[in-house]
Amino acid sequence: MPEYLYPGVYVEEMQTGNAPIEGVSTSTVGFFGIAERGPLVATLVTSFTQFVQMFGGYVQDPVTGADRYLAYAVEGFFQNGGLRCFIMRVASSTSVIAFLPVSGMTVNALGPGLNGNRIAVIVTPGSLKSATNDYFKLTILYWSPSVSVPGLSGVAGTLLDPTKPANRTTAIQPTLTEVYDNLTSNPASSNYYLSAVNGVSNLVTLTQQVAGQAIASMTITPLSGGTDGATLVPGDFNGDGTAAPGTLVGLAALEEVDEISILCCPDESYFDVPGTPSTVISQAIVDQCELDKFRFAILQSPLSAPPPGSHSPSVNSQYAAYYYPWLQIVNADTGILMLVPPGGHVAGIYARSDTNYNVAKAPANEPILMINALQLQITNGQQALLNPVGVNCLRYFKAQGNLVWGARCTTSDPDWKYINVRRLFIFVEKSLLDGTQWVVFETNDAPLWARVVRSVSDFLTGLWQQDMLQGQTKEQAYFVRCDRTTMTQADIDNGRLIIIIGIAPVKPAEFVIFRIGQWTGGSDVTES
Repeated sequence: MPEYLYPGVYVEEMQTGNAPIEGVSTSTVGFFGIAERGPLVATLVTSFTQFVQMFGGYVQDPVTGADRYLAYAVEGFFQNGGLRCFIMRVASSTSVIAFLPVSGMTVNALGPGLNGNRIAVIVTPGSLKSATNDYFKLTILYWSPSVSVPGLSGVAGTLLDPTKPANRTTAIQPTLTEVYDNLTSNPASSNYYLSAVNGVSNLVTLTQQVAGQAIASMTITPLSGGTDGATLVPGDFNGDGTAAPGTLVGLAALEEVDEISILCCPDESYFDVPGTPSTVISQAIVDQCELDKFRFAILQSPLSAPPPGSHSPSVNSQYAAYYYPWLQIVNADTGILMLVPPGGHVAGIYARSDTNYNVAKAPANEPILMINALQLQITNGQQALLNPVGVNCLRYFKAQGNLVWGARCTTSDPDWKYINVRRLFIFVEKSLLDGTQWVVFETNDAPLWARVVRSVSDFLTGLWQQDMLQGQTKEQAYFVRCDRTTMTQADIDNGRLIIIIGIAPVKPAEFVIFRIGQWTGGSDVTES
């Protein structure tokens, strides 16, 4: 209580009794898979251009030539309405980071891998260099693996500096160039090279060798020592959840990102063998969603899926949806038609549906944008076998185009068979969790219970007004109870406050049935 120690007028603030609950994001996706380059940390990306700058472009296995699908999925995500996603690059635990010692500092590739050797560095005097400062310019160049550059990464010849006028017609221009001018080795300066480059560059990080040592000029020189390591194993994709915080890799690293609400691995089929698709990645995705309770998994069929009569989702779960078949697109680099898994495009459709409508609307009967065709044309008879087992079909309809034509989870539990029902509950539960943290350690008595009921009821009323809950009245849409009927004195004595909530989710009109009969035009209607 406040103390009143002197005569006068006192102004005090008081709680109004209502603490608003704000809805959480429902369409931030966590992608993990194989990239051309980039860091091994979960990185927020808000456009495909930003992805390419940080992680590179389309990838093929350097040995087998097999396509890797992370870049295609992220591109499809943004093309179909996605707004933001976190990218977790997958690499072998034995891969090594390329580096280059420069006087006073070391230049390191931003992430491990052979492509780090395709980065080159130039150090020249800064544009404001004078006798009273040690300013220098750092130029960083990168050539993608599709470009054969003499003198770079084992290619015979001399690496030419493309920034020199004399080499403009003979040097191969880099895929990406970064320039940092007027850097200094003075830690007190705002242009100190460590703070100016680290966390900003999409290609390298710098480490200090000798404090305060001026950085000497260097002609164009590539980094070296980077390797891809051994063949990828399941642990490289799924990570080790018991590792120390901040050291997690793969799927386990995405668990640390609270904003993520959807998980997808475009390279989910990496360990597939013909005839026996692997579930090692899909099972790990679903396990994380079921453990977290606030995430939903988008799973994809194998490229060569079983026939409809024996085709079923890879994992049974109320926290996952499974899509079939693959999508045919045009490779932007080669112009050649190719097939890609549908997860990235579908994740973008989830985001678009959430934005245009809300999370209570099933992300189905939505067009799949920026594709050439579907891998297969699914018939009504084939979908009649696939839909009941939880395979969501992607179908082509004349005059409508390519559509997502399924809205089911992979579970056999009828209460949770629809995607929008599960995602609505995830949204409500996560919003309530985040929005009621203020309740913890408050006095557990009737005034607090009433405030909680008001806050939760106001939130659910808002959802009902947005047609996210069923019912013509609020009483039909939801109920909230927090009183002596929801908890015993033992609960209160043990610090437990128990709120019971019931909501009536909307269900999709999956089967639209017109019952039509012949009408005799009123001849059999008795006139008065």
